[in-house]
Amino acid sequence: MADVIVVGGGPTGLLLAGELRLAGVDPVVLEAADGAMRRTRSLGLRGINGRTTQSLRLRGLTEALVRGLTEALARAQDAMFDRLAAEQRGPGEADQVHGLVQLLRENRARGHFGGLPLVDDRADPSGTVDHFLLKQHVLEQILADWATELGVRIRPGCEVVDVVPDGSTVRAVLADGETVRAPYLVGCDGGRSIVRKRAGIDFPGTPATMTGRTAVAELADPDAVKSSLHGPRGLLNLSLVPGEIATIEFDGGPEERDAPVTAEEMQDSIRRVSGVDVTITRIQAGIRYSDNTRQAATYRQGRVLLAGDAAHVHSPIGGQGLNLGLQDAMNLGWKLGLVARGLAPESLLDSYTAERHPVGERVLRNTRAQVALLRPGPQVAALREVLAETLTIPAAKNHFTAMMNGTDIDYAPNADHPLTGRFVPSLELTGADPLSALLRGGQGILLDLVDSQEIRDAAEPHADRVSVVSARCSSHGDLAALLIRPDGYVAWAAADDDAAGLTGALTGWFGAAKR
Repeated sequence: MADVIVVGGGPTGLLLAGELRLAGVDPVVLEAADGAMRRTRSLGLRGINGRTTQSLRLRGLTEALVRGLTEALARAQDAMFDRLAAEQRGPGEADQVHGLVQLLRENRARGHFGGLPLVDDRADPSGTVDHFLLKQHVLEQILADWATELGVRIRPGCEVVDVVPDGSTVRAVLADGETVRAPYLVGCDGGRSIVRKRAGIDFPGTPATMTGRTAVAELADPDAVKSSLHGPRGLLNLSLVPGEIATIEFDGGPEERDAPVTAEEMQDSIRRVSGVDVTITRIQAGIRYSDNTRQAATYRQGRVLLAGDAAHVHSPIGGQGLNLGLQDAMNLGWKLGLVARGLAPESLLDSYTAERHPVGERVLRNTRAQVALLRPGPQVAALREVLAETLTIPAAKNHFTAMMNGTDIDYAPNADHPLTGRFVPSLELTGADPLSALLRGGQGILLDLVDSQEIRDAAEPHADRVSVVSARCSSHGDLAALLIRPDGYVAWAAADDDAAGLTGALTGWFGAAKR
C-alpha cells in the first residue's frame, strides 16, 4: 500500500509526487490520460514565472528546462522570431515585433497584465534564465523523469471514478473496478475534479463570460490576419508556436467544452473577431476554455486534499494557473510527508489551506481584472491607456511584476523578523554550498551565520529533519540565522545569536523533537 495517492499526473501531481518522495514517503500517481492525450492538451506555451523558477531551481530542475528549450522548441521559437522580425510591416507594428523579440532574447520579459507588458528595464547579462516558455507536455516529461528517478510510481491509463474515505485510509476506485488504498489522497485532477466532488468540498465562484479557442490550423491566406490583443470584437493571437491561432470572444462562455473544435467553428470565430473573411483549409487539433472562476472552500477534508486546478480555476490570461498549482505542490509536499511519516501532527496540514487559499484568492481576483481589461469598448480602451501610463511608474511596475510572478508572497506578514514567511533571499555564502544545492534534497535547513553554539544546540533534537549548516554571509551581514523550510520559505530568522523562538518554530513546522 502506498503512503499517498496522487490523482492526476499533470505538472502539479508530478511535482507533488516528487516532493513527497523527497520527504521520505511512497506516493503513487494515478493518471487517466496516455501520452497521446497529453499532447492534445498541450496547445499553446506555458509560462514558468519567477517564483516557480526559483522553486524548481531548488530541486535542480531548471537545468532540464534549459536543455528542453535548447532543443526543438527553442529552434521553433527562434525561427518564429526571425520570421516575425523579417516580415514587411507598418512602422509601428515592426517596432512592436522587434521589441518583443529583443525582450525575450534579453531575458527582460516578466509576463503581462491583461496584455500590458511587464518588462525589466535592463537586459540580464548573467545568462541565468528566470522565466521559461514551453509546451506543457515538455514540462510534464521533465517532471516525470525526475519523479521516476526518485522512485515514484506513475500509472497512466488509471481513471479514478470514486474516492471513499475509510477510517485511517482513503480508497480510490478506478474505472476498471480496481481499488487503490493509502492513508492520504491528493486530488490534482483538474477543474472538474472527481476527488473534490466526492469529498463534498464546495467550489463557489463566478460563471464564464468569455469563450477562448486555440487550434492548430492552416489558413488559405496566412497573412490575412494579424494579432490583436484588444480589438473591437475580441482577441486574436497568432501564437509563437508555428501553426497555432487563438481567439477570445466575450459571448458568455462556451456551450460545449468537450466536442471537437471544427474548422468551421474556428473559422467563424476568427472572422467575427478580425472582421476578415478567412478560410481554414485544415485543422489538426483545438481546445476551448473560458473564464469560469472558482475556488475550493477548503483544500483539505480529512485525509483528502486538493492541489492545482482541482482547488482553483480561472481565466488563463496572464499565465498564472500552472504556477499556482506548482506552488501548491511545493507547499504541500514536505508537510504531508512529515505527517504521513508520523513525525508531525495532522494539524500541520491545516497550514496548507491557511497559506495557499489566500494566494489563490488573489490570483482569482487579478485574473478577473485582466478579463475586464480585454473586453471591447472605448471605456476599456481608455482604462488600458491609463494603466499603461501607471506601469511606467517604477513602483507600480514592480508591484504588478511581483504579483504576476508570485514573488510578493508573504506567509507571515506579522512576524517579528521581516524575512519570516518570505522566500529565502539570494545569499552569498562562504564556507557552504549555495542554497540551491543545500535544499535540493528536500530537507529543512538551519543556516547558522554567526557560529552560535546556542543555535546549534536548539536544533540538535530535530537533526533527523533539519540540517544545520554553518557559513558566513557577506550579502546580509545583519543576519545571524535562518530556519528555511524545504519549499524555500523562511520559518524563523534572527538578527543576533539569541535562539529565542527557534525551538517553537522547529516544533511548529517540523513536529516534536526526537526522543
